[in-house]
Amino acid sequence: MSDERARADGARTADRLTALSDGIFAIAMTLLVLDIRVPRGLDDARFRDAVQDALPDIGAYALSFVILAGFWRDHRRILALVPRFEGPPLRFALAWLGAVAFLPFPTSLLSEYASEPLAVAVYAGTVAVTNLLGLAVLRTGRPGRWTPGAGRAEGGAAAASARSVSVDLGARALVFALSVPLAFAWHPFAAIWFWLADIPLRGLVRRFHPA
Repeated sequence: MSDERARADGARTADRLTALSDGIFAIAMTLLVLDIRVPRGLDDARFRDAVQDALPDIGAYALSFVILAGFWRDHRRILALVPRFEGPPLRFALAWLGAVAFLPFPTSLLSEYASEPLAVAVYAGTVAVTNLLGLAVLRTGRPGRWTPGAGRAEGGAAAASARSVSVDLGARALVFALSVPLAFAWHPFAAIWFWLADIPLRGLVRRFHPA
């Protein structure tokens, strides 16, 4: 009976965490667009200038929306992979959601001060830390389930999915973390372009370590 009660409590915790996370992601994605605006009552010339001035805000919004969508996808997969949320997995999950809710602030910095190394570093650091927190949720929630033998014992599909999510989170954290010193040592825009390395890096890792 105690095992059944523990499983029921774990299921309720996961359901509550799912509801909380969906709400946080929805609010964070909505807040991204609030900085995009064009003043009313402009003449033709000023209107065109205002639209042009809004392009960095639109770019930062699009970038952060894609990143948040990736976080949401990984989050849903992690919820299905972690059997119970209590102790460290739950604490890391809440910290992860806190980092997700914080992302609109560095997005605003990036849209207004993309030429400033500190603004780019704050954005990249937030994305890197968020990915590391997600990885911490998965690693603490699935201890001892990472070897190929363990994967076959518990179900190859689940172990393969866990390794795939780990690759996504780890590769993205590495790329954004490396871009922080690049923003200060070279140029902020070089760091921003470096973020595109996330895509081929994940593909390369999966090629040599397929799930």
